[in-house]
Amino acid sequence: MELIELSHPLKDHYLSILRDKNTDFDTFRISASKLSYLLAVEATQHLSLKNVEIETPLVKTKGYEIENNSVAISVLRAGLGLVDGVKDLIPNVSFGYIGVQRNEDTAKPENYYEKLPDLKDKNVFILEPMLATGGSLSFAIDTVKKYNPKNIHALTVIAAPEGIELIKDKHHDITLITASIDEKLNDNWYIVPGLGDMGDRLFGTT
Repeated sequence: MELIELSHPLKDHYLSILRDKNTDFDTFRISASKLSYLLAVEATQHLSLKNVEIETPLVKTKGYEIENNSVAISVLRAGLGLVDGVKDLIPNVSFGYIGVQRNEDTAKPENYYEKLPDLKDKNVFILEPMLATGGSLSFAIDTVKKYNPKNIHALTVIAAPEGIELIKDKHHDITLITASIDEKLNDNWYIVPGLGDMGDRLFGTT
């Protein structure tokens, strides 16, 4: 597994806003959106290009366009906070959604909703902002792999070492991109220092 932690002053700025408990949910959403652009730029460095001929106001010249279509898959509901960056930056991107919840009897993740476009031979970007234990993201990756994508990049805002190790163990063939590798999980499985529950903070719920 390739692990990439963003290093950029703008990342530090917007992540600090997300971590601050006094940030209102409107500002939280805006900051998550802006951070999503930085994650998307990093995640798309592998995209292949093809040559095309274009004409400037002066001459004909060589240009480039993205060669393969891409799919972004949001893990509900917190993944919706990272949609803007991939939607605005990646050409011809389509969207899918996976809803993952914990089975209270088995404590294992299961999906309650799945709506996906064609994933075969596509560049797939999974949007799962909080990588805590890794169970939800691993489940989403397993779901995507059934459809034979070209590659998988997972985009997260913060990641705990425990979750990183699980993904590394189960999915050595993906790329994991995060804005921050945090310290640990606490006894309640929350990421420390973390930012609380991202879904609640995005949508103003408790």
